[in-house]
Formats: sequence, structure tokens, C-alpha cells
Amino acid sequence: MSDSRSVLIKSGWVLGLFSFIGIGLVSLTYSVTHEKIAENERLFILKNLRELVPGTLHDNDLLADTLQIAQAKEFAGKHPVTIYRALKNKKLVAIIAAPTAPDGYNGSIKLLVAIKENGELIGVRAVSHHETPGLGDAIDTNKSDWIHAFNGRSLSNPPIRSWHVKKDGGDFDQFTGATVTPRAVVKAVLKTLQYYQANHSNLAKIDG
Repeated sequence: MSDSRSVLIKSGWVLGLFSFIGIGLVSLTYSVTHEKIAENERLFILKNLRELVPGTLHDNDLLADTLQIAQAKEFAGKHPVTIYRALKNKKLVAIIAAPTAPDGYNGSIKLLVAIKENGELIGVRAVSHHETPGLGDAIDTNKSDWIHAFNGRSLSNPPIRSWHVKKDGGDFDQFTGATVTPRAVVKAVLKTLQYYQANHSNLAKIDG
């Protein structure tokens, strides 16, 4: 075998080895990063769940006791809606639904909606959105207390006909210069309450 051919073969092996190592490092980095992102998302959701339903109110693992609701008429969107159940002594005390309001000003708004067993709202949180800073982002608790207006509300408080922003004849404030965002959130929360009322018995079923 000529020296030049030997050099070419060795070079090919070296290039192949480095390519293999490079692919392995990229795959490893992606795997580690993906797992880290997933863990951060889990901790973020858990933090919000605990804010809405503190551990003193339930004795089960909220992240482990979930239902996936697909194709319910109350929930828009292509993806199933996760419902977390809070139990105390094997009895339902609250649910936290994770609906998406598809009609925000800058796209979808992901929410957590906590409802007591009796149908009364514990609270609502916006956990992901792309609303305009200084306008629509007032749905964030660190920007304003607007979203706390849902605390203690229900399908009878106010009556369903008043589940709109004030500009549309309802009970809920809109933001100065931004009506689309609060309108979308109010609608999504109402739909979640209606789903809970229609499906309460199934949601309250405890296996075992």
C-alpha cells in the first residue's frame, strides 16, 4: 500500500472518529438540556399549583393525580387539557385545570384555574403568554393584581351573562388600551367553570 493511500485511510478514520464523537456530544448536550428544561417546567408548574392550592389543603401528589381531557367542547385547541386533582382523605377538595385561551392578542395564553369542590374559584394564574409588555402582560401577578379578581367567583357570582369585560357589558375590568387579552382570559375561565359543573361527578370519582 502506498504511503499516500495509507495517509488517506488514516485521515478518513480520524475524520470519522471525530464526527462520531461530535454527534455523541451534541446528542448528550441535547439530552441533558432537554431534561433540564423539562425539570424547570415541572418545578414552575408545581410552584404555581402550590400557590393556588397549598399543601395544607390536600394530602396527595398533585403532579401524580392528573386527568387528560381531550375534545371537550368547553376547551378550545388541539391539545388535551390537564386537570390536577387535590384530595384530602381520598375526597376531592379542588381541581386545578390548565386550559389555553387561544384568542389572546399575541397568541395563546396558558392558564391554571383552581376551583373548589363546590364550584367556587380559588384563583387563576397565567403561566405562559406573549402579550404586549406594559399592556396585556397585566395578567401576570407580578405586573398587576387584575387576575385576583377571579378569586371567590363562580357561575352564579357574577351571573353567566356578566362573565365579560366591562366594555362588553360584563363585570370584569379590561386594561387601558388592551381589551383583547382580558376578554380572552375571562372567556377561558368561564368555560373552565362550565366544564367543571358539567363533569363534577366524574372528576370527583376516586378509584380504590
